[in-house]
Amino acid sequence: MKNQILHNNLSSFEEIDPITVEVIRNSFTSIAKQMNQNLTRSAYTPIIYEMKDCSVGIFDKKINLVGQSSGLPVFLGTLGPAVKAVVDSYKISEIKEGDIYLINDSYIVGSHLNDMTVLSPIFYKNKLIGFGATKAHWMDIGAKSPSSATDSTEIYQEGYRLGPTRAFKEGKPEKNIIDFLMRNSRLPKSIWGDLQAQIAACRTGEREMKKLYNKFGTDIIDLACKTIFSQNENAERQAVEKMPNGQWKAFGSLDSWGPGGGPVKVVVTLTISDQEIHVDLTGSSEQTPGCLNCGLQQTIAGIRLAYKFVIEPQIDVNEGSFKNLKITVPERSVFDAREPAACQHYYPHIGLMIDLFLEALSNATPNSVIAGQPGDAMNIMITGKHTDSEALFVSGDETGIGWGAYHGSDGSNSMMTYGGGDLKNFPVEVQEYRFPLRIHEYRLRPNSGGDGQWRGGLGVVRKYEVLQNSRLSTWFERTVTPGKGLLGGIDGKPAEVLVEEPNGKKWNALKCADVAITAGTIVTVKTGGGGGFGSPDKRSRDDIKEDKKQGYVS
Repeated sequence: MKNQILHNNLSSFEEIDPITVEVIRNSFTSIAKQMNQNLTRSAYTPIIYEMKDCSVGIFDKKINLVGQSSGLPVFLGTLGPAVKAVVDSYKISEIKEGDIYLINDSYIVGSHLNDMTVLSPIFYKNKLIGFGATKAHWMDIGAKSPSSATDSTEIYQEGYRLGPTRAFKEGKPEKNIIDFLMRNSRLPKSIWGDLQAQIAACRTGEREMKKLYNKFGTDIIDLACKTIFSQNENAERQAVEKMPNGQWKAFGSLDSWGPGGGPVKVVVTLTISDQEIHVDLTGSSEQTPGCLNCGLQQTIAGIRLAYKFVIEPQIDVNEGSFKNLKITVPERSVFDAREPAACQHYYPHIGLMIDLFLEALSNATPNSVIAGQPGDAMNIMITGKHTDSEALFVSGDETGIGWGAYHGSDGSNSMMTYGGGDLKNFPVEVQEYRFPLRIHEYRLRPNSGGDGQWRGGLGVVRKYEVLQNSRLSTWFERTVTPGKGLLGGIDGKPAEVLVEEPNGKKWNALKCADVAITAGTIVTVKTGGGGGFGSPDKRSRDDIKEDKKQGYVS
């Protein structure tokens, strides 16, 4: 070893031994995982402790990402901008140990207002060394309806919007801020409980980072970070360099920007030049009059996710990642919405964009990408008041879909979307215990995956019975452009949502906003399947036989 691991002054050293680098690299990841575990274990609402609708990241004092946990990939790319916004808003001299900051502004962090970022500075020996950041979904933040504001047309209808806001100062709560958060929510206990869980996660990051710095010292950790960043950048540049140069375009459209709305066009132009990839979204729709929009940072996070599927996916993301990724996004488009655009459903066009990125990339590296998926949030929300207590309930569920097939393997069944990552659906037992619902059916959806040499993954069927008068909101997409097959593979089946009322009335509900439904109503959700890969004629007889045996195809 060229250096002593515990040496705290590296002024005379030019390098750091690789063992120390790896210990520090994995320590950052471990700290982020601990933070995430504490968050999910102590959260108040099941959307966090069951669904895991949250993510965590660790940053150094220069707001460089050094470690992150598994979680929602579309969250992870937006944590850095949240930290930067806080630093830009508050002078460094004003940021103190024990502070807690909040931010959820869609135009700053990209996602919808329900996704609240809670972060804290980290100090070591009275000096700022970094930040811990968490992001989690809050069930109600005072929007026009207690569920998802599917029919919103302005961001002001979607709840309170916070720029960088200090909620705790040197460990003490800013009572006026806490009062505002709880006073403007229909579920104040949930707000308080989930905020405390995110704060606990931040405190975990502070404690563990101090231990790490105490062990290695600032100089060694700073040098290790530089090495880690350089390694990631070099690995990704080398991976892109192996691909053929060229330019390819892919395009598609979403069904609508909301109930009764028109289609939304997405265009992806992909250029590979030596070690760099350029993604250009020019030609995509302008920001919509409905709630299908997102801020620029969410788009950047989505493109990075698409890139990471193919470019060194086994290497953890840090600040050294994406240095060779160039992005062009048209202003005031659906991908770079500006005030007063609503942003409740910020993901559907991101999911389609990822599909199109992979489709375009298939021209360069066909065997390294997957076929399309019906990449939508698949949201169903049922709200109302418990008959025994008059307490408000909000049941939000995100249902699995079929992923696309790829060279050498069938697509996975019943998975979350690209952006969902480790997101889980509600277990049946939790749904029936906490809400006035009965789940009559929950199974894979036969024949939903597209045929191919390798078959697309299956969606699911989930049937809900509403046990008391309630209200229903849904958002299902991608019937126009379902999971697309690649290289001769067949498209997957699109989603279906059928509502059957006790009086015999039946209607389709791919998108609806806060509709009254009576006790006894049945809502049947059928999610879409993934696209097939390669010609169906090349599928082996053994695979076909096994598909029928398992009930995957009829």
